[in-house]
Amino acid sequence: MTVHPSLQNYADAWSHSIEALTELVQPLVEGEWNRRTPCPGWSVRDVVSHVIGMECEMLGDPRPIHSLPRDLYHVRSDSARYMELQVDVRRHHTGLEIVSELEYTVIRRNRQLRNENRDPDTMVPAPLRSRQTLETAMRMRAFDVWVHEQDLRHALDKPGNLDGPGAQVARDVLLEALPKVVAKDAGAPPHSAVVIDVSGPVEFLRTVRVNAEGRGSIDGSPSLGPVVSLATDWETYYRLACGRVRSAAVADRIKIDGDQELAEAILREFAVTP
Repeated sequence: MTVHPSLQNYADAWSHSIEALTELVQPLVEGEWNRRTPCPGWSVRDVVSHVIGMECEMLGDPRPIHSLPRDLYHVRSDSARYMELQVDVRRHHTGLEIVSELEYTVIRRNRQLRNENRDPDTMVPAPLRSRQTLETAMRMRAFDVWVHEQDLRHALDKPGNLDGPGAQVARDVLLEALPKVVAKDAGAPPHSAVVIDVSGPVEFLRTVRVNAEGRGSIDGSPSLGPVVSLATDWETYYRLACGRVRSAAVADRIKIDGDQELAEAILREFAVTP
């Protein structure tokens, strides 16, 4: 690939996950396309349709002209409505049609990436008619495709790739949101620290520190006297942070030390994806 060096990591992570996702769905029989995934309201077909739709938008394809049904219980915001359009327009496609479109879209995206010569700071379209840098767009595609690959693996009972390059991107994206979760959303007190200790295929320890003004920051140094320490495994961490599971359902996989009330508030606010 000929992308800018600062984009190569995201291009590689995207490529690794999109290939794995394609391999997962190529052999599916029709009934398997309707299996529920951990992504609220979406089947295997819906998740793949979403991935296709977002990659088509990266290619600059026009969005479909389509009216959403009014009875989609999981569509509760403008962001959800935006994402649902690319999904609903493909709901009656067969598995073969979905796979064919996915394969063709991946070929087009690979060609686009091979020829990519724009600066990482170039502004490009983003969801909801906003704008973002090319670097942010590629980072979020690498993150999104890895998370949805995991959604499909969970639905199809084919675990894997929890430590792949997409997982490293997902870790960084999710950790960026953690200071807001702890300081603003959960209301950790000023001059406090919260430690997150994650084990497993992606392993890390991070401390969120809340300053006198109540603003959070994050670093990799341990805290001598954290108000809360949360320990869990990587799979549980990403599933909580991506809204795939509630903390009550995985309580046996989370170890809490310190202020129980604050820990529960943090876990309530842990999901950071729309």
